[in-house]
Amino acid sequence: MLAFKSATELVAMLRDRQISAAELLAEYQARIRRFDDKINSIIWQEPNVDAIVRDADPKSRLAGLPMTVKEAYGLAGSPTTWGVPELRNNITDTDSVVVERLRAAGATIFGKSNVPLFLGDFQSYNDIYGTTNNPWNHGRTPGGSSGGSAAALAAGLTALEMGSDIGGSIRNPAHYCGVFGHKPTYRLVPSRGHSPASALADFDIAVVGPMGRSAADLDLALDIVAGADRVDAGVKYDLPRLDGRTLRDLKVAVWANDDVSPVSRDCESAVVKVADTLRRAGASVNFDARPAFTSKETNDIYMALLSSALATGLAEPIYEALKAQAANTSREDQSEDARQVRAQTMDHRSWAALNNMREQLRWAWRSFFEQYDVLLAPIASTAAFPHDHKPIAERRIDVDGSPRQYFEQLFWAGLPGVSFLPATAIPTGNNAAGLPIGIQIIGPAYGDRITIGVARLLEAEGFAFTPPPAYV
Repeated sequence: MLAFKSATELVAMLRDRQISAAELLAEYQARIRRFDDKINSIIWQEPNVDAIVRDADPKSRLAGLPMTVKEAYGLAGSPTTWGVPELRNNITDTDSVVVERLRAAGATIFGKSNVPLFLGDFQSYNDIYGTTNNPWNHGRTPGGSSGGSAAALAAGLTALEMGSDIGGSIRNPAHYCGVFGHKPTYRLVPSRGHSPASALADFDIAVVGPMGRSAADLDLALDIVAGADRVDAGVKYDLPRLDGRTLRDLKVAVWANDDVSPVSRDCESAVVKVADTLRRAGASVNFDARPAFTSKETNDIYMALLSSALATGLAEPIYEALKAQAANTSREDQSEDARQVRAQTMDHRSWAALNNMREQLRWAWRSFFEQYDVLLAPIASTAAFPHDHKPIAERRIDVDGSPRQYFEQLFWAGLPGVSFLPATAIPTGNNAAGLPIGIQIIGPAYGDRITIGVARLLEAEGFAFTPPPAYV
């Protein structure tokens, strides 16, 4: 079916004039009218898209490919709210860097996809646009914060998507919806314009990157959007590739579960299944290899830096209240709440000390990836869970009958995230309940083409996108 072809296949068809960009756009628009009331993934469409698609150049890099982007991106003439009701009328007047580059490459960006409030959830719902459902099971989350992106791809409503990731927000929805996603090396893709305000500085840990229905789509998009912003015009990135290596040439480490954030049997089994496929293909596979730090060390550093980064977006009265709370918290109090409020309000000296600890993690990873090409790991604790809109403090994730803290599973997002490493999410098939399970392929800094390359090899072994039956 045309709607479920990869972006790479569709671009080839557009260039060969087997189909026009206008015809493909009409296909997606018809599917949105037919299906999107069930999932609510595309929350805004370009009113002038017919004029835009008529000017599509079939000889351009993307040949007029119709695609959508996450609501968080600046797209001239569109709302950019991050799901915040107070920003309901915030209409962007400029394009983000990513949108600029996609349009220059010939993309027809015809809509935007849904997000959670402040992009801060494993679900995608807000008071402006409502709730996005998972195409595989409408009673479950599609993930967050790029949940609308993943749901639209899985349901065949768009050809390609762009998400963003600080706490798994590309990888988590890809896992829940059964699509591909890539969290790039930090700053490889400029994030300027991925903001409802006029912020220019890069947000710590956060990245922007592609999502698609094949690993080749990730390569295609990265070719277009990667590269330094204009202010860093002298910076050039050298991204190594597999250079003809096959699965049997790889050295692979496996981190299938962890006491800091236990994962379900389904999620652990998915990692093992991919590792076994690699081993049968002749790869060297090691389940015990780890970088020279503990799980707790990397998680503590990540959670503190994440809390500090996210606190920069808080309203002044809220931040001042947190400062007062931190001042009245004993240093001996090592509860989760106490540690979080201290991290949210830390001074620069404390942040610099943590940043130095992060550099120690980065060097440990550097040494580790001198011995291994990639590391396989889970993305989240479970498959997509039922919608849960209770206050976050009251939410739990059921991991094989054991209720776990809602944000505990951020460990798996932060494992590569805090150290600025790339990670590619791939589907591995569905569990007994019919829900997709994904894994992440983590690589060395600037090893983006390596992790995507391994994803492409594994896709050829059957770890590929399959559409939800109700949308075929």
